[in-house]
Amino acid sequence: MPPRLLVADDDPDVLKAAQVALARTGATIDTAGGPDQLLSLVVPGRYDAVLLDMNFAPAARSGDEGLATLAALHEVDPALSVVLMTTWGGVALAVEGLRRGAANFVLKPWRNDALADAMTEAASLTGRLRADAGAVNLEDLERRAIERALAIYDGNVSHAATALGLTRPALYRRMARHGL
Repeated sequence: MPPRLLVADDDPDVLKAAQVALARTGATIDTAGGPDQLLSLVVPGRYDAVLLDMNFAPAARSGDEGLATLAALHEVDPALSVVLMTTWGGVALAVEGLRRGAANFVLKPWRNDALADAMTEAASLTGRLRADAGAVNLEDLERRAIERALAIYDGNVSHAATALGLTRPALYRRMARHGL
């Protein structure tokens, strides 16, 4: 069964561009123009991944709306993977999003293949989380956090370690323990 994706952005052109970019995944793609509409569409199990803009208010650049919406999404469906996106991103915002449970972070404008890959991976993660829902433990959470950090930094262990608040040797030990 093809994944079902939800894209939320206040710019209709971004929504259309995301639909075009994600069409290659074979997914069913729904869109929302803002956090309220997005949250009205999300029920547990309906979507496999969400692509969420970080800023919806005019001239907003802090990412606070996206982070608040991320938290609200996880209250409704804790297993749902969310990929955050923004034009005004930086390492600090990406790290904060990951710490709060985002599966990935992309900058606008994106490369279509990279966006499709990020959403495919997020949908796959949702599937694994739902399958393992009864068996979540601290080890699983640590492994997922390491996987997410490595994905965000394209495998750069130094940057991932910094984002996770670990030294490189400590991250290497944990990666070995988890078979990463």
